[in-house]
Formats: sequence, structure tokens, C-alpha cells
Amino acid sequence: MTLRPGCKEEYRRRHAALWPEMKELLRQNGIRDYTIFLDEATNTLFAVQSQDGEQSSQDLGALPIVQKWWNYMADIMETNPDSSPVSVPLETVFHLD
Repeated sequence: MTLRPGCKEEYRRRHAALWPEMKELLRQNGIRDYTIFLDEATNTLFAVQSQDGEQSSQDLGALPIVQKWWNYMADIMETNPDSSPVSVPLETVFHLD
């Protein structure tokens, strides 16, 4: 995902006040240990999450609360026409348990 220039502190602020219903939705869907990193040189956001089962946070986009969150974040991130964050799937090239 890509953050718009100059929006780091706003992004932090919004996530520090993550809506309780979003937290609950993620937990109910087995998503935990969710961390987002920022590469300030490129404004690239990189998210890592642990999940129980096959569903990830990206699979919840049809739900109204997720669409509402996307709309809320659209002014500070690069988005698709539906306001979902532009994201690029990454290939696993190494993993160690």
C-alpha cells in the first residue's frame, strides 16, 4: 500500500483510534498480531498479520464497516476506484518458523 506524502502522522493518529467495530471484526475473523510498517523513503506501507484459517483482512472488503474505513482512509492513501487501498501481492521468498 502507499501513503500519500506528508500523511504519516495522520495515518498513525487514525490507526491509534481504530474503531472498536473494526478491531472486533478482525478478531472475529481470526486476524491477530497485525503490524503495519512504513518505508518513509517510498511511502510504502507493508502489513503483516497472523491469521487463523485462510481469511485475511483483504478478504473482508465486501463488509460495510470495511468499506466505511476505506472511505475514511482514502484521502491519505492511494486507492482503487472502490476506495480500497492499492495493494500489491508479494511472493514469499523466505520463511522460517
